[in-house]
Amino acid sequence: GCPVGEDIQGWLYEAESGGEGYERAWRLLTSTNPFPAVMGRVCYHPCETACSRAPLDEAVGINSVERFLGDEAIRAGFSLPEPQPATGRRVLVIGSGPSGLSAAYQLALRGHHVTIREQAGKPGGMMRCGIPAYRLPREILDAEIERILALGVELRLSERVEDLRAVMREGSYDAAFVAVGAHVA
Repeated sequence: GCPVGEDIQGWLYEAESGGEGYERAWRLLTSTNPFPAVMGRVCYHPCETACSRAPLDEAVGINSVERFLGDEAIRAGFSLPEPQPATGRRVLVIGSGPSGLSAAYQLALRGHHVTIREQAGKPGGMMRCGIPAYRLPREILDAEIERILALGVELRLSERVEDLRAVMREGSYDAAFVAVGAHVA
């Protein structure tokens, strides 16, 4: 039931053991989703509707565990895995919302040099401007974005891309991922 495709059973199994299991669970979770502390707060949790426990008694509180793991990772300072060796490929990502940041994360892990260009003054897209701070505290969002940037992702703010071909040429990019968002709730 997870639209992101997380291995929920796998990371729940790891989290059950506590202690070091929390980090193992977080690592498994972030192999797919780099925003567990965010998603644990804002996801509408369709996984719980699909949970096989629901007909027996009640669904597992999956998003609550995801939030706990994300918060624990921030508190304990877990870092994402080291990227693979550099490929020499350069990728431009336009937009720093959830799609752009997720693409940058996956591409950086694969050893590509990633530059994000964002027209706004702060990264996060609709996570920042569409979700109220009481629901998604900005320090949580910033911590998860910083973890992605620590992989070597270059973030250029307040830079609107008007002519993609020109920017691709100027930056010697091999590919572009356009993630400008829908700007709707």
